[in-house]
Amino acid sequence: MQADQFSQALLTWFDDYGRHDLPWQRNKTPYRVWVSEIMLQQTQVKTVIPYYERFMQRFPNVNALAAAEQDEVLSFWAGLGYYARGRNLHKAAQIIVHEFAGEFPTKFEEIVALPGIGRSTAGAILAIAIGKRYPILDGNVKRVLSRVDGVATWPGERETEKMLWQRADSFTPAERFSDYTQAIMDLGATLCTRSKPKCEDCPMQSDCQAYLQNKVAELPVKKPKKEKPVRQAHLLIVQNNNGDVWLEQRPQKGIWGGLWSFPQLDSWQECQTMLESQFCSASSLLKWEEFRHTFSHYHLDITPVFAELNSVDRLVKEPSEEYQNNRPVKSGLGKWVSREALIKNELGLPAPVQKLVQSLHNY
Repeated sequence: MQADQFSQALLTWFDDYGRHDLPWQRNKTPYRVWVSEIMLQQTQVKTVIPYYERFMQRFPNVNALAAAEQDEVLSFWAGLGYYARGRNLHKAAQIIVHEFAGEFPTKFEEIVALPGIGRSTAGAILAIAIGKRYPILDGNVKRVLSRVDGVATWPGERETEKMLWQRADSFTPAERFSDYTQAIMDLGATLCTRSKPKCEDCPMQSDCQAYLQNKVAELPVKKPKKEKPVRQAHLLIVQNNNGDVWLEQRPQKGIWGGLWSFPQLDSWQECQTMLESQFCSASSLLKWEEFRHTFSHYHLDITPVFAELNSVDRLVKEPSEEYQNNRPVKSGLGKWVSREALIKNELGLPAPVQKLVQSLHNY
C-alpha cells in the first residue's frame, strides 16, 4: 500500500470516526500529553481515563508533580499496574523542573533521555503536543502495520521492528501529522483490535494483506510462547489492638517498587520467626485462602497469614542497619497504618494488598 494512500485514507476515516474529545486532547500541553502517553503504555483508554482525570486534578502541572512525595504519586497510580511507570514519571518531572526550569523539553534527544520515555512515546509527545513530525510505533501501530503489510514475523524481532519503524516513518505525512498520530492509535484501539477486529469498518480493508489472505487472526505473529513460572509468597498481616496494620515499603526496584505492602516472606516458618523477633506476642497465626496474582512474566501464588497482637505495645525491634557495598542500609522500614488511611488509599498499595485490606473488614 502506498504511503500517501494509507495516510489519506486514515485521516479521512479519523475526521469522521476518530476520538476527538479525550481528556488529554483538551487544553493540550506537552505535560498533559506526556502523562497520558505513559498511562496508556500497556493500558486501555477506558481504564486510563478516570485515573488520568484524578491525577491531573491533583498534579495539574509538572511543578506540582515534582514537588510531591513519591508515596502520594504512587497512591494515585495504584491500580494501573506497571508501577515503574509512576516512579519514572515522578523522577522525570523532577528532572524537568531542575534541568529545564519546569518547561517540558522540545528536542527529541532531551525527551527520550527522560526516565520511562522511549522512542515511540517521545515521538507521540513531539507530534501531538509540540507539532513536530516524528513517527510512532506502539503496540497498536505495530498491529496495524503488521496486518496491512502481511508481516509474517514477530514484531519484537530486531529486523522486523526495524522494518516496521521504516514503514511507520514512510506512512507519517508531512502535514497533519498530529492528527495522523492520534488516528493510527485510534484505528488500532477501536477497529484493528487484537481480537474480533471490525474489518468491515476499516478504511484499509481493500488493501490489507491480512484481510485479503484471510490471516487477520494470525497477524501480528505472536511472541514465541513460554510457560509462565509459578512463585510462592506469604504476606504477613499483623494487626495491633488499635486495629492498625503493619506495612513496609517495597524496594524501589522489583515488583511493586516503592509501594507499601504487608511483609512478604517465603514460608509459614518465616512468618512465625518475624512475628516472634519483631513484634510482641500474638494470638495464633491464621492462614487465609491462597490466591494467584499474575504478572507479565510469572504467576505469584499468595498465602495471606493473619496475626493479631495481644499486647498494646506496637513494635519491639527497631529497624536494623545492614551494609551493602560498604554503605549502611535500613532494613525493616515500615509503619503502623490505620484502617481509615487504608480505606482512603492514602498510600500506594499493590492490587493484591488492596484486596486483602478489603478482607480485613471481616476480622
